[in-house]
Amino acid sequence: MKIYKLIVFALIFGGVFTSCSDDLDDAVDNIVDGRDLTVENFIYRALNEFYLYKADVPELADNYFASQADRNDFLDNYATPKDLFYDGLTASQDRFSFLIDDYIKLENMLSGKSTTPGMDYGLSVYPNDNTKVLGYVRYVLPNTSAAENGVERGMIFNRINGEHLTRNNYETLIASPNLTIGLARIESGENVVDLDQSIALTQAEYTENPVYITKTLDVDGEKVGYLMYNSFTRDFDPELNAAFAWFKAEDIKNLVLDLRYNGGGNIETASDLASMITGQLEGKIFAKQHWNEKYQRIFEEENPQYLLNLFNNKIWNGENINSLNLNKLYVIATGSSASASELVINGLKAHIDVVHVGTTTVGKFQGSIPVYDSPNFQRDSPRLNTTHTYAMLPLVLTLVNADGVGGYTSGLTPDVKVIEYLNEFAPLGDPSEPLLSAALDHISGNRRSYNTEESPFKIISESGAGNLDFQKMYIDKIPAVIEE
Repeated sequence: MKIYKLIVFALIFGGVFTSCSDDLDDAVDNIVDGRDLTVENFIYRALNEFYLYKADVPELADNYFASQADRNDFLDNYATPKDLFYDGLTASQDRFSFLIDDYIKLENMLSGKSTTPGMDYGLSVYPNDNTKVLGYVRYVLPNTSAAENGVERGMIFNRINGEHLTRNNYETLIASPNLTIGLARIESGENVVDLDQSIALTQAEYTENPVYITKTLDVDGEKVGYLMYNSFTRDFDPELNAAFAWFKAEDIKNLVLDLRYNGGGNIETASDLASMITGQLEGKIFAKQHWNEKYQRIFEEENPQYLLNLFNNKIWNGENINSLNLNKLYVIATGSSASASELVINGLKAHIDVVHVGTTTVGKFQGSIPVYDSPNFQRDSPRLNTTHTYAMLPLVLTLVNADGVGGYTSGLTPDVKVIEYLNEFAPLGDPSEPLLSAALDHISGNRRSYNTEESPFKIISESGAGNLDFQKMYIDKIPAVIEE
């Protein structure tokens, strides 16, 4: 490998060399008129290096500033690091990059840890008054306050701590450390009626196993596997692989993968899941990455293999992947299914038949990496800046499938459109549940029409929407390179 290329790879993939723009930072005092711009300079040099939309932000051009002093003058125009990040250096089309002032919180989120009362919920406005808000329980997490106090899927609540939910207060109320939800019901299709019933809940730290339901169903004498999977959380890949070992032992003939509430997560977990579903595609392309102009050129010239996510045969801990060798998959996906969920659907469609049951997905095909303030932007660098705990998860790549299909900004449209209505919340995994029922109908060849009229209760938010990792797709860290 040529020396000048090796220098760049050393920066990206764990070396200690600092980029040309970093040379300025190393030699220059970050104090400007008494203000410390250390964090601002970290934000700038990371986005200048990796940002997917670098070409769309003039100030991120390598030669935009004549000197470090000029750059500091620019950075000093923004009152806070957050203002610089969101208002100064990210592109208008970017809905997903984020900055956080405590990277421990970021790492907890990416590993599935959160503070929750234990109910996953959606939020809608009233049909006759869009200032009023109601919540509905989508599922309950085991061993949580919600589970212990009798909260069930399909419950509707419109009050918290005695106060009716509105667009102006629901975020504050639902974040209360202790919350008492006041239940309600829907009458005559659209009328919300308060019930004289409430449930007291407590928020607590919780690590969610995303493998929520694993079961088999009998369809015309054949076993159909059903997996409800709620997040692509890398720490739980062994549990996911174990679920597929069980499906394999049960000799299922079809699989329904329920991603209806899955907002995404780890890209490598997505390729592993696709490999579990198939098995016959090992070594073939699951997805292709596209980085900013600088790194795309380097990858293409030096090692194009880094741009490919392949179907594989092992998960991160060395376990062999348990594969089902399926040529057809049934996926339940909705307007809450994003990023890695969409990647699985799109990536598999280039190789096998995928039947999408539900509604149109979010439309998120960009990926991120965690970036820290060190010369190589890695958390484990011996030169990690310990004077602050800022980190970011910027967009750095887009993904297409083996056929080059991607860019689905409007989401993935269903093959079988079925809407989940608030008054039809049957238990998840029950064959009578409308979305699963539609998938099972398709498997058995019992094609029928479904009610596709839009719900009068417009969805405005859902669990986790306030979390910085909401609907994000990412790689754990910049991958290692084999150097000559």
